[in-house]
Amino acid sequence: QVPLVESGGGLVQAGGSLRLSCAASGRTFSMYGMGWFRQAPGKEREFVARISSAGTTYYADSVKGRFTVSRDSAKNTIYLQMSSLKPEDTAIYYCAAAGFPRATWTPDYWGQGAQVTVSS
Repeated sequence: QVPLVESGGGLVQAGGSLRLSCAASGRTFSMYGMGWFRQAPGKEREFVARISSAGTTYYADSVKGRFTVSRDSAKNTIYLQMSSLKPEDTAIYYCAAAGFPRATWTPDYWGQGAQVTVSS
């Protein structure tokens, strides 16, 4: 049973924008924080952005100023608004959620992945 369902991936030209959504069901993951990772071919999975239970946002240096993570707690859904996209942003993007609090935020659940392809 997959608790996180992603949508919104696709193909976009460099400089364009895409918005990813991640909807959770069965439990309120937003209470423990949710975020996004990505993995490009031949690369290890890397952190992209997250939003804490208090609403504080954190970003990888590579996406600061271009990506925005937000949430709708009532819908148990988070979003990743991606702007000024670059070919190096091409990757499979994974939604992630923590199932319980820790000293350091760590995902316990993962979405199925959404392919984002940025063409030159």
